[in-house]
Amino acid sequence: MVPQTKTTPDVGFTHEDFAALLDKYDYHFSPGDIVAGTVFSLEPRGALIDIGAKTAAYIPIQEMSINRIDQPEEVLQDGDTREFFILADENEEGQLTLSIRRIEYMRAWERVRQLQKEDATVRALIFATNRGGALVRIEGLRGFIPGSHISTRKVKEELVNEELPLKFLEVDEDRNRLVLSHRRALVERKMNKLEVGEVVIGVVRGIKPYGAFIDIGGVSGLLHISEISHDHIDTPHNVFNVNDEVKVMIIDLDAERGRISLSTKQLESEPGDMVKNPQVVYDGAEEMAAKFREQMNQPAASLTVTEDGVEAIAIEEIEVPSAEEEPIIEEPIIEEVVEVVEVATDVIEG
Repeated sequence: MVPQTKTTPDVGFTHEDFAALLDKYDYHFSPGDIVAGTVFSLEPRGALIDIGAKTAAYIPIQEMSINRIDQPEEVLQDGDTREFFILADENEEGQLTLSIRRIEYMRAWERVRQLQKEDATVRALIFATNRGGALVRIEGLRGFIPGSHISTRKVKEELVNEELPLKFLEVDEDRNRLVLSHRRALVERKMNKLEVGEVVIGVVRGIKPYGAFIDIGGVSGLLHISEISHDHIDTPHNVFNVNDEVKVMIIDLDAERGRISLSTKQLESEPGDMVKNPQVVYDGAEEMAAKFREQMNQPAASLTVTEDGVEAIAIEEIEVPSAEEEPIIEEPIIEEVVEVVEVATDVIEG
């Protein structure tokens, strides 16, 4: 019997074919992807993450949180599995750079957009002030309150660490702009208790060439010069002094813009009474207001002039700080560049 030689069957599959097959089913990652990863090594200023790539990915400490942290252990532990954002493509060693901070920013923008859609009032602590206004944090994002939208008698520097109710004016992720208003929040709360045609008692807090600002229960309303009297008035200083107590009628409530417009002209029984004898106007204020309310079905023009003497300060004219804080770069990584457009403020008093 002739012994048979055992041979290896020809399956037509080489080592090169096997390597190509592995490459075919290898994962391909791109910047902007969100992937699951597991922490397998914490380092002094970062961590190595297994995301299924050929080489472990790396997350620097400045990309671990939307907030500033000192140690990686404040956010990550060995064996943790969570989502990571691919921030930068492979470097020379084939290593990807990851971020948690970017995911937190994306979700923070989503939350504030929803809050704006609901016209929600939020509360936040002022952590800094600058020439244009004050800075707060909303869902980890830096929010800016323009000075014209801060309704308080305190100077800006004294507002640090004070919590304020706020309304959203602008939520723009593309431009990194999150702008809020304290004035709108206060006026809205006050407006819930006020009505057009109502007579209120207030105190003159400021006088400008275009009118007087009246404090009514903690919010400011504008008594425009054209609404002081039926007679012509050269300047509100001829009628009022700061700290005068006055009776005024509400002629417009603009909750969206946070404005209250006032009038004493509508309370005059005779044209010029406010110039000749304001007390006569105050004594008959409720009676004249009742007549005004009877005619409220007739359309009437409203005044919406701000404390700055213009219909509105365009938010675009204010230098708004970026909503996203740039991390402190302690080692070279590829970072997304965010353009901040700065436009000088040019407010014209009307």
